[in-house]
Amino acid sequence: MGDYRVLNTRAPRVDGPAKATGQAKYADDFKMPGMLYAAILQSPVAHARILHIDTSKAKKLPGVKAVVTSKEAGLIKYGVSPARYDETLFAHDKVRYVGDEIAAVAAFNQDTAQEALSLIKVDYEELPAVFDMFEAMKEGAPQIHDEFPGNMNAEVHQEFGDTEAALESCDLVVDHTFLNKRQDAAFIEPHSCLAVFEPTGRLTLYTSTQVPHYVMRTVAMTLQIPVGNVRVVKPYVGGGFGPKCEATPLEMSCGLLSKITGRPVKMSYSREQVFLHSRARHQFFAEMSLGVMKDGTMVALKNKAVLDGGAYTSFGIATVYYSGSLLGGPYKLKSMKYDGYRVYTNKPACGAQRGHGGVAHRACFEQLIDMTAEKIGMDPVDMRLKNIMTTGDMTVNELDMSSLGMKECIEAIRSGSDWNNKKGKLPRGKGIGMACGFFVSGAGYPIYRSDTYHSTVVIKLSEDGGMANVLTGSAEIGQGSDTTMAMIAAETLGIKLENVRVYSGDTDYSVDLGAYSSRQTLMTGHATKEAAEEIKSKIALYLSEELDVPVASITFGDGIVKFDGGPGNFDKLRTSYIKEHRGWTDPPSGEYLTFREAARLAYLKAGTIVGTGKYKPPKLGGSYKGAAVGTSPAYGCSAQIVEVSVDLETGQITVDGMTDAHDCGLAINKMSVEGQMQGSLSMGLGECLFEEVKFDSRGRIINPSLGEYKIPTALDMPKIKSIIVESNEPNGPYGAKEVGEGAIMPTIPAMLNAIYDATGVRVNELPVTSERLFMALKKKEEGV
Repeated sequence: MGDYRVLNTRAPRVDGPAKATGQAKYADDFKMPGMLYAAILQSPVAHARILHIDTSKAKKLPGVKAVVTSKEAGLIKYGVSPARYDETLFAHDKVRYVGDEIAAVAAFNQDTAQEALSLIKVDYEELPAVFDMFEAMKEGAPQIHDEFPGNMNAEVHQEFGDTEAALESCDLVVDHTFLNKRQDAAFIEPHSCLAVFEPTGRLTLYTSTQVPHYVMRTVAMTLQIPVGNVRVVKPYVGGGFGPKCEATPLEMSCGLLSKITGRPVKMSYSREQVFLHSRARHQFFAEMSLGVMKDGTMVALKNKAVLDGGAYTSFGIATVYYSGSLLGGPYKLKSMKYDGYRVYTNKPACGAQRGHGGVAHRACFEQLIDMTAEKIGMDPVDMRLKNIMTTGDMTVNELDMSSLGMKECIEAIRSGSDWNNKKGKLPRGKGIGMACGFFVSGAGYPIYRSDTYHSTVVIKLSEDGGMANVLTGSAEIGQGSDTTMAMIAAETLGIKLENVRVYSGDTDYSVDLGAYSSRQTLMTGHATKEAAEEIKSKIALYLSEELDVPVASITFGDGIVKFDGGPGNFDKLRTSYIKEHRGWTDPPSGEYLTFREAARLAYLKAGTIVGTGKYKPPKLGGSYKGAAVGTSPAYGCSAQIVEVSVDLETGQITVDGMTDAHDCGLAINKMSVEGQMQGSLSMGLGECLFEEVKFDSRGRIINPSLGEYKIPTALDMPKIKSIIVESNEPNGPYGAKEVGEGAIMPTIPAMLNAIYDATGVRVNELPVTSERLFMALKKKEEGV
């Protein structure tokens, strides 16, 4: 796609050495003199009025420095979307789920803090609770929020074209329903935060988050501190996957306790508290009808969604919109109707998780396509190819496909898996299935209404010209964004990767909305490229003046500077540089002027050389209500084929192989792209086969540990063939776009289609445990 020196290679991770040697510091590693330890008191009941809170005994316990409740914290409402601020830091009138926050303490050590919690007496008047989303919608169900009758947190009704008329015109209409289960992101590092409130009134949080910018704003709002006096620093993060995309009671409590005590305060969630805080995958119910013509042409899609949102909104408004909007592609449809309902229940709040809002409904839709293909006698691959969108197309709900390598992805997995020689030719118990996926490359708009830039970046050269320092508020959470920004900066400046350092995750560095919606490669990458181009232009200008050559004749690459493609006459610059740095061990040499020498000249002319970059998307979306959700400067796409073996006597499923193709635009770092693809497949496999957060009859989680909540390990993963498809995205830096989330979209439906191919049983409920499949096989044998 281009003659690149740094990009489109397999570069080592810039954070690899620190992680491999144990030098990387995570939030829980931070300690400060005089630091206090904090803990949060959480509700043991799912729904109750708070009659009285007595903290007197806890305050008298030796070693306790502060105890706070809603009385000290105030009742400022917060949340993710300003349209649904429905949380306060501590519950004050009633609790709405097991785990709802009531109070927090700070003490000299963790044991004392925990003992203090046990001394806080809370009188409850227990209320009827509702844990099922369908029961919550019924008349007479317990009301969780008085301002939202019928427990209806949000509902969406959209239609593009006349769907009923379109369905009536079809030769065939096929229906399907699908139910997933609530899942946890299961990141290895629990949330942790250290808060430091200074005498100057400045609050600094060192916290494990994906979104330093949003945490800064929420903490400033809830604690009533000017936003300019709040700094959020993201250290190394041990995974996020979405649930770390918003401010937490942990962060706000630490900040409040530090403000009150004047001491540093640290708190870390236990694994059980991670489950209680949740903000992970919703439970979705999907009901769909697909209308087609007898030649396989898709005409219309009708889609209904019901989401179990838990006790608070979190990202829920966006989630319920995404469940509809993301089915607009990658297939051509003449009409689409969507009705979505997000419902409050007395369970922990759900939020955003990898493939936000799209995973369950994509699973239903892709199963439905296979069911339809079978009824008309068409190969599932051929049916998708017949209806696939291409670059330049517009979805029925007005999403612009500025680049789309979907056709190439499908063709790549068909040949890469030997589909034609396997589909319909495998023995019983062996199956092969395919599916496609489609996702945004960054949300088109920020969470709060604003014309803010989504990313700004500062690049500053060292005074000797030998190092480019990239300063960004973006969040490296293990996905490789620091390496991506280093590679973009190095390529643009024409220097080697080792001559770039990235400093990220600090709100003092720049504005960046964070790591969510697969946005950083495209958005932060744009800003990084622009900042580097500004620096390069400054250096070229000073070289032009000094050497009396046209700016247009100057080019940079491989750490050297060329003039009209040749060495040029720069003897006086080299002589000056060597004299300045007499005794240094690495004097410049060779027939070409080095970037270091050129950058030093610029410094001597103008002082510290700084470049700034910025990015925000152009105006996106249609004129209909909710058009902003699902908009993006670009869309990634993927296709997968999965092969399985099923023990027909027990229902045990073994995944034998996975072939995955993803269109990421230009692959900035091929190794990172493959890593993201493989990680998505692993998460999808777990969600399909065994992941489920389980509750008892009183709303308590019964498997809140990684010993009981099963996730895939390396031993569960089959051989994966990862195929990178490179389109040229005109809105992305160097043509790049997302890979972080979109690759999970096809995994579940490809597995379900493969299981059907192996058994003849269509499973429409997750997880597909051996017990569930065994019972389905038994019913089939009995003709039920």
